[in-house]
Amino acid sequence: MTTSSTATTRHAEIAGGGLAGLTAAAILARHGWTVRVHERGSELREIGAGIFMWENALRALEGAGAFEEATEYGEWIEAWELYDERQRLIQGEWMNPDGVRLVTIRRTDLHRALANAARRAGAEIVTSSQVKGADSDGKLILESGETLSADLVIGADGVNSAVRSALGLAVSVTDLQDGCGRHLVQRRAHDPKLKTLEYWDGGRRIGIVPCAPDQVYVYLCCPASDRAGRAKPLDVASWSKSFPHARDIIERIPEDGRWATFHDSSVRSWSVGRAAVLGDAAHSMSPNLGQGACLAMANALALGYALERYSDVPEALLAWEAAERPVTDATQRYSRVYGRVGTRWPRRILPLRAALIKAAAKSKRIQARANLAANHRTTLATDEPSAPRAPAGVAE
Repeated sequence: MTTSSTATTRHAEIAGGGLAGLTAAAILARHGWTVRVHERGSELREIGAGIFMWENALRALEGAGAFEEATEYGEWIEAWELYDERQRLIQGEWMNPDGVRLVTIRRTDLHRALANAARRAGAEIVTSSQVKGADSDGKLILESGETLSADLVIGADGVNSAVRSALGLAVSVTDLQDGCGRHLVQRRAHDPKLKTLEYWDGGRRIGIVPCAPDQVYVYLCCPASDRAGRAKPLDVASWSKSFPHARDIIERIPEDGRWATFHDSSVRSWSVGRAAVLGDAAHSMSPNLGQGACLAMANALALGYALERYSDVPEALLAWEAAERPVTDATQRYSRVYGRVGTRWPRRILPLRAALIKAAAKSKRIQARANLAANHRTTLATDEPSAPRAPAGVAE
């Protein structure tokens, strides 16, 4: 192991001003790096509605200095209840185990908190800066033709990552033929409190998630072949027919939502030389376990620790991937399976699906697999004087 030195300030260039890029920027800046983030849009903007922040992501927020602001208006969840097509409870405990925090918040609140934390730590955020690619020597290449040198380049530029393509890291990007609409609706007194509800009917799923004092996050998932399910504007009558007990909240959904496709991306490596990919650029996945963004943020936290432990950047990147990729890859697989069970199960044997999920909920082994990422604590944490103190619960 090569211990890092604080004598020389190291510099990072990050492509992408989303959740992954901003988390990495805040954490590296708090570790003493100079950091510049490149956002292709004319302003920082987060689309979507609500988001699940599990224990692993909350530790990343603590490490980034964004925890208090991000969670200020969130809902601390005590149970995640899943109901079948007959409105029977088929699981209510194993997706929210004891000792694992879960808060649901608005994505805009999370994005703003991370941007503020990154700037407070000294990171520079440049908008209207379009990235063309990168090379393994630590150079970020802009669409303008300008080349920026750094000790580390990070591609946090999404599922269609230009950095990943330029580095030749991609193996595949797969359209899962599944997706969802995400919406925020006005909260009413009878909406759920301190718990999330998810209902299944055939290939459709609806989630009802309190995420702010005045708003509820609603997600509507269905296969790509379900034309009525993914229609824009929302086909209220069709969704209300599938979930008549949820008609009240379906009718509150605004017309400006959109149905988004889920993708899996696979890469041969998370890094090459002094360049790395992070978040959807490395491991996009369906959000069925609520871990897509959480893992991106947790991996950013682990990256900060790896770079603190190893002064040689390529060595740090290899150690980082070795420590974190097994959990990420396993969670991607489990999320894919969850989506197939929820979306592609034959209607004629739906009772068998309900029985299968009830049995799975009682299995400690399956519980552990489903919660693998949420429970994961990086082994790379360090208590070196130059590093911020690890958040409570992180192994040192």
